[in-house]
Amino acid sequence: MNRFVVDAPRAPCGVCHPRHALPVLRHGTSPVSTRQTRTPLKPQRISRTVLAAASAPVGFKAKRRPAFPFVKIADQQDLKLALLLNVVDSAIGGVLIMGDRGTGKSVAVRALVNLLPEIDVVVGDSFNSDAKDTNLMGPEVLQKFKSGEELQTNKVKTPLVELPLGATEDRICGTIDVEKALSEGIRAYEPGLLALANRGILYVDEVNLLDDALVDVVLDSAASGVNTVEREGVSIVHPAKFIMIGSGNPQEGELRPQLLDRFGLSINVATMMDREARVQMVLDRMAYEENPNAFVEACEQEEKDLRQKLDAARERLPSVTMDRDLKLKVSDICSRLDVDGLRGDLVVTRAARAFVALEGRTEVTVEDVGRVLSLALNHRLRKDPLDPIDTGTKVVRMFKMVTDPKFAAAQKKKKAAASGKKKEEAPKKAGAWGGLPG
Repeated sequence: MNRFVVDAPRAPCGVCHPRHALPVLRHGTSPVSTRQTRTPLKPQRISRTVLAAASAPVGFKAKRRPAFPFVKIADQQDLKLALLLNVVDSAIGGVLIMGDRGTGKSVAVRALVNLLPEIDVVVGDSFNSDAKDTNLMGPEVLQKFKSGEELQTNKVKTPLVELPLGATEDRICGTIDVEKALSEGIRAYEPGLLALANRGILYVDEVNLLDDALVDVVLDSAASGVNTVEREGVSIVHPAKFIMIGSGNPQEGELRPQLLDRFGLSINVATMMDREARVQMVLDRMAYEENPNAFVEACEQEEKDLRQKLDAARERLPSVTMDRDLKLKVSDICSRLDVDGLRGDLVVTRAARAFVALEGRTEVTVEDVGRVLSLALNHRLRKDPLDPIDTGTKVVRMFKMVTDPKFAAAQKKKKAAASGKKKEEAPKKAGAWGGLPG
């Protein structure tokens, strides 16, 4: 009978660690318990990083470097304009930014927070409640407000909440507070990302890779301004008014048309090809990475001027007017382009008014509509893979057809001439009757 005994040498297991080993068994000896002959493992060397983290005080957070200044983003005029228009009028409905990697999509979004004003929020509230507007109050604050209690407030920066790809619906919408349920035996609501983003910005990077059901939930809350939660015996409705911004690479996948329509504006960002702009952007980025604080301080005056411009635009927005005839032309353009629904008409009108307010004027002109038309309609057109004309060119051409009579007459004449020439050059089938002789 073959018998085995544990010997001192050990063979690496190849799974846990090179020092963790399996016993080497030799032939022809009596069995011995491995528990008796096992030698204690030497304590592993712990890295300095782990020791430093363990010795850090509770609540310690690493200091984040400031965001890259918005005013130093070179070129990308449409991208910057779309973001600023949403800051002026959040009812536009957010921005969808699609483009190649490394084109500054996320950098521009994170830089936008520094341009937003500080907001007054109720102390200790998870919903960023406004002490004066009941539509922006969380459930507990609203109850205190109705009972006549005094609400203490403090100023905070406008929140920017980033939604990761791995987030679940419970984390986004909120769920039952397990800690209170176990400790106090009561059902309580734990706010999710939508509550944290109230009165701020919700940014979804790689939105085209996010599950469609989650995108639907987020866009529904962005459109309605509230989030309704019904689960585990918890029923709650809280404000969720935020600017929805999504970005992604079209090479990794497209969004469904139903989801595209929910975004107010859309931008297709391309890599900068201007040599001077590229060099300046590289130099600015290198200077920022070398000393972020000094670089941001050097741009503080430009950022301050832009903040003041945005504040003035928000105050001016209610007084901006748009002629009825111009609104009819906007609806005519959307109808001719076969845009589904009325969101296109609404977004074009709101974006044009916000653009005029940002420019410091109070009356919308045809040129103002033309400036924002492509941003609002490009993603709402039905895509035909066999059509050689892209959606942006279609929008521009239709705008000229409706607003420029000379261009419309020239296009009709050109189309009639091409149609007549096509009929003359149409080849006859073999054996077809060619008419009576003479």
